[in-house]
Amino acid sequence: MVPSAVLPQTGGRARCRVLIEGVVQGVGFRPFVYRLADTHRLGGSVRNGQHGVLIDVEGDRDAIDRFLDQLKSTAPSSACLRRITVTWGAPHHDPEPFRIDTSAGEGDPALFPAPDLAVCAACLAEMGDSGNRRYAYPFLNCTQCGPRYTIIRALPYDRERTSMASFTMCPACHVEYGDPRDRRFHAEPTACPACGPRLVLLGSGGRVLDVADPLQSVVAALQAGQIVAVKGLGGYHLACDATAPGVVSELRRRKAREAKPLAVMVSSLEEARRLCVVSDAEAELLQSAARPIVLLERRSPAAGQAVTDEVAPRLRDLGLMLPYTPLQYLLLERTGRPLVMTSGNRSDEPIAYQDGDTVTRLGGIADLFLVHDRPIEVRCDDSVARVVDGSPSVLRRARGYVPLAISLTYDAAEPILACGGELKNVFALVRGREVFLSQHLGDLGDERAYRAWRDAIAHLKRLLELAPSVVAHDLHPGYRSTSYARSLDGVHHIPVQHHHAHIASCLADNGVDDRVIGVAWDGTGYGTDGHVWGGEFLVADLDGFERVGSFQEVAMPGGEAAVQEPWRMAAIFLQAVYGEAMGELDLAFVRCLDRAAWRVLSRAAEQGLNAPLTSSAGRLFDAVASILGLRDRVDFEAQAAMELEALAEPEADRVYAVNLEEIDGRTIVRTPDIVRGVVEDILAGVGADRIGSRFHATLAEVIVRTCCRLRERSGLDRVALSGGVFQNIRLSRLAVEGLGRAGFQVYTHHQVPPNDGGLALGQAAIAARFREDRSRV
Repeated sequence: MVPSAVLPQTGGRARCRVLIEGVVQGVGFRPFVYRLADTHRLGGSVRNGQHGVLIDVEGDRDAIDRFLDQLKSTAPSSACLRRITVTWGAPHHDPEPFRIDTSAGEGDPALFPAPDLAVCAACLAEMGDSGNRRYAYPFLNCTQCGPRYTIIRALPYDRERTSMASFTMCPACHVEYGDPRDRRFHAEPTACPACGPRLVLLGSGGRVLDVADPLQSVVAALQAGQIVAVKGLGGYHLACDATAPGVVSELRRRKAREAKPLAVMVSSLEEARRLCVVSDAEAELLQSAARPIVLLERRSPAAGQAVTDEVAPRLRDLGLMLPYTPLQYLLLERTGRPLVMTSGNRSDEPIAYQDGDTVTRLGGIADLFLVHDRPIEVRCDDSVARVVDGSPSVLRRARGYVPLAISLTYDAAEPILACGGELKNVFALVRGREVFLSQHLGDLGDERAYRAWRDAIAHLKRLLELAPSVVAHDLHPGYRSTSYARSLDGVHHIPVQHHHAHIASCLADNGVDDRVIGVAWDGTGYGTDGHVWGGEFLVADLDGFERVGSFQEVAMPGGEAAVQEPWRMAAIFLQAVYGEAMGELDLAFVRCLDRAAWRVLSRAAEQGLNAPLTSSAGRLFDAVASILGLRDRVDFEAQAAMELEALAEPEADRVYAVNLEEIDGRTIVRTPDIVRGVVEDILAGVGADRIGSRFHATLAEVIVRTCCRLRERSGLDRVALSGGVFQNIRLSRLAVEGLGRAGFQVYTHHQVPPNDGGLALGQAAIAARFREDRSRV
């Protein structure tokens, strides 16, 4: 091959080879290239390779130029072209007609697997056409939609490397598969009723039920108030009537999920708008190919609320999603009502995805099981997202987004495994500058979740053919992810402080490599001093950090028990403010306090017994929620904080006075001052909603004041906000607005969650900076 400079710039015959890297396998890219080449009357070939899609094209030079332009401008919407390399050469004398060749397996692999895609409009139209051979078929798909990541066994992406390998195409499907004018041309998962997956209905114990139409039997069961396990793309859902409070309460009882919000699936955007306020940006997110659960503001019951409050008790938002598989469309259409579609698991366990195991695990929850015979290769839960100031923000990254890579601004010298944290775990594999994040895998304290996490690591390593030589992990010695990392031999270990990883994650999410003021607020993170950090101000970049500010430390009476019982934090904050006089306060909280139990806990805290010091912002939220009478115990993480956010009024009329003190070169936020302001408001008869509003406004003001003080010392005018507390949309908006008015450039999360689901990206970004000089670790 020769460089393009020696070829005529226009006219005449020419030949070039093109390598397209990115998400170009499993998204209909080869058929797109074939049709484009045919349009321009070009010869040559296209095939999947170890680095992407390889194109050899020959013909008129001007036609090739138009072909190359349209490769970029008219590529399939689900493709992601990261790099295009064009090499020119001398043309052949007798070019062959353009064709699709078999995949090439030579060379070191550098492929980008595709995520699962929501069913497209063309397939839905076929499914609704009574004259079409795929009428009402629950498993139709084409090159633009259907399963991808959850059926892939190996790359390059071809049918024989997916769980569709055991389904032999019928003659009619084979004709479509081989016809370049058909949208199922080389659609690897293609199928029809004659040759594809089929539904089966199971009863208790996995007994096959002899019914004429399994789907219609499930529809009748749901309408009658039963709970059904439905096999989806990446695992099972537990489905029930979302309008029936008794049924939803029974699902909660069986699933051991007392109050955590449940996702609801609705049949259409119109139905979503009937239940919730939906902006144009939220509508776009709901209907995107990723089809996440989208958090939306509920309409008032008077406006026609049909979903029972049992779905998301005491919360303002509702998690809605639209159907994304043909089966779900059929189910919603025939049932005629919104359905709860929650993960098929018991509380804290990973989602069930293997048929036999599912019947065992969900046997005490589901009345029926709607299954099919297409195996799921890897479990993948639903994603959760919301729109913040017009832009999508992912809160749980899984189906539809995984395994799309996030690019760093530099290359890692070696393959990296970043293990993530303990809660909301996501791990990452790094190849060059690409970070491949796993799907959300849950809390590793559960043994099933830990095993699922290890299996997912093995699966993604196998898929990408990566053998990491560097392993990054959290500092916390008790995390299972840390123990796993330290157990690996023959690799270089890079421990990363929890809140530094949060800020690095935010920087990598935004594609920047700057030194910033980092505001990292969450519930728990292991500090370099062994204390529980969580209300942190850092000066940080991807090379290191300095802790320049934090919340005042207080004890956590009973240690981890204080996370589950917010009343403990309420009492310790009241004691910090009022001392022994707290017992004289005319507060409902004080009147209901178990004085004997508190006496034991407070004495233990004074002596440092099972009462670690914490600067956690999450524990401050817990304390205020408990003092206000919202919740003394929680059923899931951040429940008290979510309920506190839900009751806040739109506008705050003032903020509480808070002192900032300089101690040993660090700015300390006197958080007991905030609690004093809350108590004074309660004693003055101020309503809880107004107090909630003032509390949020006060915290936003604390962020702005502290960052302004740190700017004077550091000269930095860029701020990164990260940590689980910034899932609180009210606080996040107030902070961003206040920082903007103060002249700061603000970075927030979009591609990965601000919570611990984003830690692995930060760990990966930090680990990728290290080269031969390991002394900094």
